[in-house]
Amino acid sequence: MKNPVQKSRIPAGKAFIIKELIAPFFDVNWHFHSEYQLFVVLEGEGTRFIGDDIQSFQAGDMVLTGPNLPHLWRSDRSYFQPENGLETHGIVIYFPDHFLKNSVFELEEFESISQLLKESAAGIVISGKTQEKVKSLMKGLLKKDGVNSIIQLLEILEILAQSSDCKLITDADYVNLHKESEKDRMGLVYELVMKNYTNKITLTEAATLCNLSESAFSRYFKSRANQSFSSFLSQVRIHQACKLLQAGSLNISQICFECGFFTLSNFNKQFRERMNQSPLEYRREYLNAFQMQTELL
Repeated sequence: MKNPVQKSRIPAGKAFIIKELIAPFFDVNWHFHSEYQLFVVLEGEGTRFIGDDIQSFQAGDMVLTGPNLPHLWRSDRSYFQPENGLETHGIVIYFPDHFLKNSVFELEEFESISQLLKESAAGIVISGKTQEKVKSLMKGLLKKDGVNSIIQLLEILEILAQSSDCKLITDADYVNLHKESEKDRMGLVYELVMKNYTNKITLTEAATLCNLSESAFSRYFKSRANQSFSSFLSQVRIHQACKLLQAGSLNISQICFECGFFTLSNFNKQFRERMNQSPLEYRREYLNAFQMQTELL
């Protein structure tokens, strides 16, 4: 795995930067940085990690993260196979924690934006009409520069600040305890899990990867991820199972083994514990909801 990429690309004298990202897959490095980040997926699917939260992402996924909030948009496995000819596409905006100087946001006129930026410490996912409107403005912002670009960024932030389509992502008690020097260590663990969750992954394997004893690794991981390593691994596997259940192309037994569970009974037990329903119930509920939405369209 490559070293974590330093995401700060803001030259001295600039208020922010915006980039259009087009590549076979999104950045594989789990990381955090000192800037605010607004990111929208225009094309691509996979798993999104924000702090201690794990969710699927697809086109339209839009998230605002505050300074030093760990994150990773991990593309699905199919994007790492060149023969599939798949591509990811997104737009990202970085602006510093002293954006336009902190004193500006102490003014009454900036109160709503100031509150938005404070809440972004937990990560904010944007959906609905707000997501569509902001996405359009971000595309337009790629073509702007100078004062007009700053005005448009402020317009985006004000829209987000006034919207009811914004939802906090991480648990209220989540705190990033990671040090800059630990990016490699946690990044290796995430890479190990995402590459091998279909197979057996032992605590010993993860601990050895981090050059720690099993007990030291267990304490370290739980303090950083708000859960044990085995719980995290189960969460990833159940999350992948949900995606396959939604796709509908595999039966329950096939999904069980495809996601790294070695007995159907264990799969059903862990799925029910996390989702409060069986895999079959989940699939039926999803398909019924999808059919109703299709009929409304």
